[in-house]
Amino acid sequence: MRRTARVGVIVLHCRQSGLRKLAGCGFVVVGWLVFFSPIPAKAAPGPSEVIRHFYAELLDVMQHAAALGAKGRYGKLEPLILGTFDVPFMARLSIGAPWARLSTDQKRRAAQAYGRYITAVYTTRFDGYSGERFEVLGEQQIKHGTLVKSRIVKSNGEPVSVNFILHDNDIAWQIRDVYLEGAISELATRRSEFSAVLRSSGIDALIASLNKKADDLQI
Repeated sequence: MRRTARVGVIVLHCRQSGLRKLAGCGFVVVGWLVFFSPIPAKAAPGPSEVIRHFYAELLDVMQHAAALGAKGRYGKLEPLILGTFDVPFMARLSIGAPWARLSTDQKRRAAQAYGRYITAVYTTRFDGYSGERFEVLGEQQIKHGTLVKSRIVKSNGEPVSVNFILHDNDIAWQIRDVYLEGAISELATRRSEFSAVLRSSGIDALIASLNKKADDLQI
């Protein structure tokens, strides 16, 4: 009621004050419109920005690796991995055809174990810092997403090519595969490794194996 009364006073004053006052009223109305106009949502980071952020966070963990220890590195990397990688998609493709025969609970546990496994891999792989650099070189559209080209420059100056395949999941760009040296797909490598366990021991054994790698770092 108080807001309505104030608006009424402004309009009445404008009517009684002539053209000069009317112009001032116009500014008041415009001010109200600007004040109540919705603020445009900030655009989600694009593929290259996602990789730059991932590298920045990874580098920070590497630089504090000794103080953090394995458990601390895992704790900092886990939310980063789960937010940056499309873990359910990667778990499904890594398991392959047997995925279709899994129950809903098995799929959930497999995806969860896969996320913990990826986190453990990065925790182990990037366990210190000796002057390495991460460089994002550019991106290009491909059939099923965007390829972001990058490289890791070792402390001795040797570059290692690391390319990421990202897909827009409507809410964010996420990594779906990583190619080392431009040709070795991590998804294909894991699918080959997992298939032997699945054939010999089944999905529960694979889930236990993936979880063990993460559990070993929580000591």
